[in-house]
Amino acid sequence: MQESLLAVHNQLHTYDAAQPLSAWVQAIARYKLIDLLRRRAAHDLLNDPLDEEMELFTTADSEAAEARRDLNKLLADLPDQFRLPIVHTKLEGLSVKEAADLSGMSESAIKVGVHRGLKALAAKIRGVL
Repeated sequence: MQESLLAVHNQLHTYDAAQPLSAWVQAIARYKLIDLLRRRAAHDLLNDPLDEEMELFTTADSEAAEARRDLNKLLADLPDQFRLPIVHTKLEGLSVKEAADLSGMSESAIKVGVHRGLKALAAKIRGVL
């Protein structure tokens, strides 16, 4: 209520005397209420209790482990010329030059290997699904 009255006082210069006063004051009060609800919602999002939601974290960890296991199975079926560039650049985060130096392949071979390897993986996934 205080914020609404303060806003009415501060915005008095915007009031048009030809318009009803009650509509103008109600609009200010409505916007102040919306601001309050937004602040509370943001505060509630930041302060969500985690103790009650521990199941969320355990399922995420197990799903990530399952995904990594599935990815490792798919990568194991690829030849080294495709598997190594994908592992080095996409999973380990190395640059193309670093992957080339590490694997002994040329930079263009790394790029081609990534492209063809990802294409092969996509084909395998489509075949599995």
